[in-house]
Amino acid sequence: MPTPPVIVTRGLTRVFRRTEGDLRAVDDVDLEVTPGEFLGLLGLNGAGKSTAVKLLTGVLVPTAGSARVCGLEPAAQRRRLARRIGVVFGQRSALWWDLPLADSFTLVHRLYRTTPAHHRARLDELVDLLDLGPQLRQPVRSLSLGQRMRGELVAAMLHDPEVLFLDEPTIGLDVVSRARLRDVLRDLNARRATTIVLTTHDLPDVEALCRRVVVLDHGRLAHDGTLEGLHRLGRSTRILSVDLTEARPALTFPGLPGVHVVEVTDRVQRISLPLEQPAAPVIAAVVAQAGLRDLALQDPTLEGVMHALHGAGSTPAGSTPDRD
Repeated sequence: MPTPPVIVTRGLTRVFRRTEGDLRAVDDVDLEVTPGEFLGLLGLNGAGKSTAVKLLTGVLVPTAGSARVCGLEPAAQRRRLARRIGVVFGQRSALWWDLPLADSFTLVHRLYRTTPAHHRARLDELVDLLDLGPQLRQPVRSLSLGQRMRGELVAAMLHDPEVLFLDEPTIGLDVVSRARLRDVLRDLNARRATTIVLTTHDLPDVEALCRRVVVLDHGRLAHDGTLEGLHRLGRSTRILSVDLTEARPALTFPGLPGVHVVEVTDRVQRISLPLEQPAAPVIAAVVAQAGLRDLALQDPTLEGVMHALHGAGSTPAGSTPDRD
């Protein structure tokens, strides 16, 4: 017997009434998420990602359509749902600024009314996993951003939720803190089968963690599938920047379909190549035409993929075309 989905939406819509015209922040979205999935919820600024998370967590009430999370209606059954989900908003804190970090965790324990034994065991596990032992007695205000975000994750996971919603959890983190947080999230999803819904602007986060991505564009569902499928749909490209020994006209690449120079600045030329095109033949073609001082290869950014997808005006099978 198939496992029922942990998240289901049907025609989910949220309209904000404004004097300058109504804004359909989430527009007729159908979605199903099965237990244990790690889902990336993507889109440009204003695409409706955060609004969708607020609808799924009961912070906002739908204007039309429906949502069920863990079998509950988020807004109408918000208290019951809160015991079964965890939420981390990257720009808002659930921790008490002037209290030691451990006291914030004690308050979470009281709020969810977990047993002392469960709280102690879960806290020890998460503190060890996130390496927060030395920070437990420090006031939250004295923690680094990376330490605070790990603290937010502990607070969201202490009651052992079935679904974890993460809204831009890595925003502002340095490379080391970001990598550590990714490792922890991967472990939580794999070891405890926690369903995770992640919104982010960081393509490496998505590549490292998400097996499935859902893209919102002006509130509408624009893509639901793999990241590779999104790259194909958005016709993703990489940029090879080459610093030549002398300035020269744009290089040419016969026999390499889709490879072309997009910018020439003095000695530097920026070359666009399809994502599936290996870089080695392109570099060989550069060396055959000019002296090479240096080079750098830039992978596609999430913003670039999103802009390409939006500009392509295409709609994948199974989704609804934008009415604008």
